[in-house]
Amino acid sequence: MDKHYPLDLHVFEEKEEIVEGMLVCQECGRWYPIMDEIPQLLPDDLREQKPELVWLEKWRERVPENVLREGKPFTLR
Repeated sequence: MDKHYPLDLHVFEEKEEIVEGMLVCQECGRWYPIMDEIPQLLPDDLREQKPELVWLEKWRERVPENVLREGKPFTLR
């Protein structure tokens, strides 16, 4: 979906695989959650705001500050 690369990887929970984390585009500020070992790389119009904001709040202490303030498509402002 994102045309810029590489995406930054932020790992929140790891076992043998990354269980929870986030991919972030530094160029446009778009972020993609990794939930239950699965990267959620959907286009913005197919993403559901409420569950993603709940997930973002859960990992708030580990999420980069710029994503919390200015991330796309959702922020915790």
